[in-house]
Amino acid sequence: MKLSIVVPIYNEQENIPLLHRELTDALSPTGMSYELLFVDDGSRDASVQRLTEIAESDSHVRVLRFRRNYGQTAAMQAGLENARGDVIVTIDGDLQNDPRDIPMMVAKLDEGYDLVHGWRRNRQDAWLNRKLPSKIANRLISWSTDFPIHDLGCTLKAIRREIADELELYGQMHRFIPILAAQRGARCAEVVTHHRARQFGQTKYGITRTLQVILDLFTVKYMLDYFANPMRLFGRLAAACVGVGALSGAATLWMKWQRNIDMTGNPLLLLTIVCWLTGLQLVSMGLLGEVSARIFYQREKRRPFAIAEEISREDVGVRRAA
Repeated sequence: MKLSIVVPIYNEQENIPLLHRELTDALSPTGMSYELLFVDDGSRDASVQRLTEIAESDSHVRVLRFRRNYGQTAAMQAGLENARGDVIVTIDGDLQNDPRDIPMMVAKLDEGYDLVHGWRRNRQDAWLNRKLPSKIANRLISWSTDFPIHDLGCTLKAIRREIADELELYGQMHRFIPILAAQRGARCAEVVTHHRARQFGQTKYGITRTLQVILDLFTVKYMLDYFANPMRLFGRLAAACVGVGALSGAATLWMKWQRNIDMTGNPLLLLTIVCWLTGLQLVSMGLLGEVSARIFYQREKRRPFAIAEEISREDVGVRRAA
């Protein structure tokens, strides 16, 4: 089994040599074949120079350099696509994740899991602008997706190759990797990992990033529940609008017949028309979504399911003989 360590890098010149040393110290004693894949996300400091020096002296190291800064999700996607290992481990480049946790997470995969994600239980960050927003976001995401998780923002994860190949990340979707993998049928486990205070450089996270993650939650929720059948969402919204329009229309007619109130300029009549037109538009959007989903699956040759394995009589016989 070959192990790929994917490390997104953005302005981490002081941390790179230390991180490389710690990763090497953590992985060398295990005897596993491994590579260290650093993805430079358009750094403006000397990160590229540090990475180049390390790549020239260590055959385990590979470096991908972006032309400009695209964001951590893009760096993560590039790393997953270019990794050569059977198991891929993602880790931050700021030294806050502990590389010594990697062997433990890889061993957890051997228990039958497809993805293992870390939980920074004793997180070494500021409470007000880091820990509190993160806790709120994690609770909201866990509740809305029915996926029990304590720390969705922990970058330290171990993923099997076949699961990583099915991931398509954009926006801030790298944070939702466990949820996206579980949606494809992956077995996920959460383990407690060590977390350390940042020693060098400046954090790239804050309340603004938390708000972006919450907004991306709407996209994830749609992708999980309605991407293959968008009419389920738009049809329900359309039915609600038509229902409100029907009630306001009935109230308008009642006012006309019982109290002889002129319907001209009646706001309830206007509400009826707006609701019915909105319902019609929502149905049209649902139909367009259905057509787009069908085109996606046909053109990309994708299927809304994932087969874990095929078992036949011959396979069972071979296993018993072994």
